[in-house]
Amino acid sequence: MQQNGSAGSHGPDGSSDSCTGERQAVSLSSLPAATTRVRRFVQERRTLPMPRVMVVFSAAGETDKPGDAMSSSDSAEDDFRKPVAPAANLNLGRALRPSLNTSQDEFPEVIPLNVGGTYFTTRLSTLRRYEDTMLAAMFSGRHYIPRDGEGRFFIDRDGAYFGDILNFLREGELPHRDRVRAVHREAQYYAIGPLLDSLEDSQPLTGEKVRQAFLDLLPYYKDNLERIVEIAKLRAMQRKARFAKLKICVYKEEMPITPYERPLFNSLRFERSDSEAKLFEHHCEVDVSFGPWEAVADVYDLLHCIVSDLADRGITADQQCIGVCDKHLINHYYCKRPIYEFKITWW
Repeated sequence: MQQNGSAGSHGPDGSSDSCTGERQAVSLSSLPAATTRVRRFVQERRTLPMPRVMVVFSAAGETDKPGDAMSSSDSAEDDFRKPVAPAANLNLGRALRPSLNTSQDEFPEVIPLNVGGTYFTTRLSTLRRYEDTMLAAMFSGRHYIPRDGEGRFFIDRDGAYFGDILNFLREGELPHRDRVRAVHREAQYYAIGPLLDSLEDSQPLTGEKVRQAFLDLLPYYKDNLERIVEIAKLRAMQRKARFAKLKICVYKEEMPITPYERPLFNSLRFERSDSEAKLFEHHCEVDVSFGPWEAVADVYDLLHCIVSDLADRGITADQQCIGVCDKHLINHYYCKRPIYEFKITWW
């Protein structure tokens, strides 16, 4: 008969549970780090929960303390179920893969350049002289710049005028007059504002501004210039000829007489009615007409513009006056607009 407080039932090996419990208590009590929750599990003879393994990545320099493995709080089991928050200072990406622009963050003081196959050498401060330029942005460390086989920084641009760009960045030197237009185009590409302002205030760009102010009075100028080229090309191809001839009317005023005849017809000074004005409206039998306009520049100035603009396109043009329209308008009035013959040579 089993009495209260007596030893429990014997196990298979003949030893009593009380002895086993005493050995467990002794062994666990000898652990200084045993917690109250673990002792309660032993006293109630309940099965201890299986340990959970958790791997935590921490930043460099952070180490776990010995007492962190087991918490004295009763909510330790719940803490295991919470997801591990990533460390704020993890630098795994930096350790595994270096930055693409590592070699571009810092530039040497002396920069070797390869501009379209032409080699240059300059100081880094020269390229960064003006902040709002393309060169300053390229060598700021924010952009990737390719290198050639010898390590020079490569710029895919014609290097024929890059030396003029560097000379201005170094000491404000402007190019020779015959190089101004080309250097102006390069300055536009590299967005060098101070150089653009300096070039536009020098010849021949200053003269181009004045000339363009005159041509703005003729909004059809560019279209007529294209028409001259197309007609001349078509006639030369049709006739299988080396050149083509066109008749072009260039007149400054609507007067149906020449300036030399104007004193003889003072009646042209009074205002005409709309019906009378239509009597003087006509189109001369020519290929292209320019006029009228109100400016000091005369017919010969416009003829010079036409010939020079065609020359800029590689087209040779010669012109001569071959007479006037001489078309009868009304009463004793005749059209006296001058007619010019343009000879366009193709080869």
